[in-house]
Amino acid sequence: MDGRLNRALAAYLRQEVQAPATAIADFLAMVIEDARRLQFDHMLSDLDRMQSATTRLNAFVQTLIADSSSDRRHDESSDDFNRRLRHDLRTPLNAVIGYSEMLIEDMDEQGLETKGLETKGEHPLRADVAKLRQSADFLLAQIDAMVTLIHGEAIALDGESLAPRKNIVVDILRTVQPLRDDAPQHRERAAYILVVDDNASNRDVLARRLTREGHQVVTAADGAGALDLVAREDFDLILLDLIMPEIGGFEVLRRLKSDDRTQGIPVIVISALDELDSVVRCIEAGAEDYLSKPFDPVLLRTRIDSSLEKKWLRDREKQFIADLETEKRKTEALLLNILPRSIVKRLNDGEAVIADNIALSTILFCDLVGFTALSQKLTADRTVDFLGKIFATFDRLAAEEGVEKIKTIGDAYMAAAGVPEPQPDHALRIARLAPRMLKAVQDVADETGLDLRARIGIHSGPIVAGVIGTHKFAYDVWGDSVNTASRMESHSVSGRIQISAATHEALDGHFQCEPRGVIDIKGKGLMETFFLLHE
Repeated sequence: MDGRLNRALAAYLRQEVQAPATAIADFLAMVIEDARRLQFDHMLSDLDRMQSATTRLNAFVQTLIADSSSDRRHDESSDDFNRRLRHDLRTPLNAVIGYSEMLIEDMDEQGLETKGLETKGEHPLRADVAKLRQSADFLLAQIDAMVTLIHGEAIALDGESLAPRKNIVVDILRTVQPLRDDAPQHRERAAYILVVDDNASNRDVLARRLTREGHQVVTAADGAGALDLVAREDFDLILLDLIMPEIGGFEVLRRLKSDDRTQGIPVIVISALDELDSVVRCIEAGAEDYLSKPFDPVLLRTRIDSSLEKKWLRDREKQFIADLETEKRKTEALLLNILPRSIVKRLNDGEAVIADNIALSTILFCDLVGFTALSQKLTADRTVDFLGKIFATFDRLAAEEGVEKIKTIGDAYMAAAGVPEPQPDHALRIARLAPRMLKAVQDVADETGLDLRARIGIHSGPIVAGVIGTHKFAYDVWGDSVNTASRMESHSVSGRIQISAATHEALDGHFQCEPRGVIDIKGKGLMETFFLLHE
């Protein structure tokens, strides 16, 4: 029989035999516990005999498992092994079966009524003994299967051919291909690995093996040297010995995992210390894996490749998240160029509809007088550049005064104060902004020699503000106050700032104003207006 198939069948056998043997011990422990709790003292002597038989049974099963997973003694023939198997396993097993049958008979005769335990259906104690008996029967049936699987005999168990069981194992072996002995000599992606071991021979062997597999390797003879190297260089993986003088491997592991810069480096502990406590504590401390010395080279290579792959996947994930954060910041910066900061926050918080009633605000409209005629004389690129410089200056001035730019309409500029958050001094902010805008236009005209002036209109009152659009967002304001501010601008005079009576009242004498009188405003009728004076 093929050696690999033989080992796989033995592994299958271990599972099939050890499970019922363990179940017998577990059920027996529960039965003894219940019998003592219920003071069924008459059962304890038989249960003690069953426990002794179960101890012998499990000891033999463990020996059997060891024999089946390795080469048996060369001086033992197959017939001797089969005889020992059937005798040594059946003897304690028959004792367990016999005593459990007697206990079941005694409980059936007594009906468990002597202790006042009248129950509906089967008593739990009897049920546990019955399950113990079933496990023993099952294990007894496995004895012949044990012999058959090890020696490949074509017999049937309880009328069922063993061929299907063997076929299951064969199918698995076809799926799980055997390992190749040759190590890869070339890697598409090599790693930078630190080997930490106080034993020079161990360091040299590991370094040589990893170098042959295409990795770049650096070694350290102690924990202090390892920490020094990690502080100066970026490693993809660390192979760490546990038992070292001064700073031990476990302390090195703890320090690496407590440092934000190094906690992402996978660490494989390789140590002669193979106790379970050490393995668990290292994994808890953050080790990626744990291998005992002497290690299998193929297994080490596999663990290293697995750790590196996970590390590189984590690195890609971190880079992906960082890229997302960068794009998010770019998107937010773009939104902040279009929408007020508080509105962006509300959108990010999930508000689907943003619409606010603003009780008091001040609206400004600024129009570049003569720009339409001027643009006909300029080239397209110069027109856009010229207008862009003026509006960029307006944007800066508005931000300095705490005024919100709403939009540009052709060569007109619209701004508002008191939105999106209330501002008690909304009229004062606009009144400070307007003269600066006039001066900015005048400075450009003087610099370029172009005949250009600005005309501004302002009105204060209630408005509705909100975000419109789904693909192209825009923060806008609506209402009669907006229309009135627009009329203040269109009926103003070049180089002047016309304000409504409402704005004049809101300024409350903080700015000098010149009464213009009552004028007929299109769509509004007669209105009292003022010119805001400025230097």
